[in-house]
Amino acid sequence: MLCLNYCLKSSQFRAVGDNMSINTTVDVGLQGVRTGVVGIEKAAAEIARAGTVDGAAGSNDVTESIVELRLYQRSVEASSQVVRTADEVLGTLLDTMA
Repeated sequence: MLCLNYCLKSSQFRAVGDNMSINTTVDVGLQGVRTGVVGIEKAAAEIARAGTVDGAAGSNDVTESIVELRLYQRSVEASSQVVRTADEVLGTLLDTMA
């Protein structure tokens, strides 16, 4: 678990006790958003394809795609919160240092 107590070290903010910088945390959050968006696009395409004659494989496939769509949506929301929290922590640290 990422410790939210940060200190200034070598001109970078690093987590106390961890080797993870704020930039790394933001990068992880952004990668989660990217992965979620790709998953959403894939699930949406599968749902749209299921409505065509070529893609009429059955309702289970549509149900599974809808569930995946919601899971990816939650993944994007969670990853966005990681980025938001890292931004708030950095802002607080900069305000404290100023």
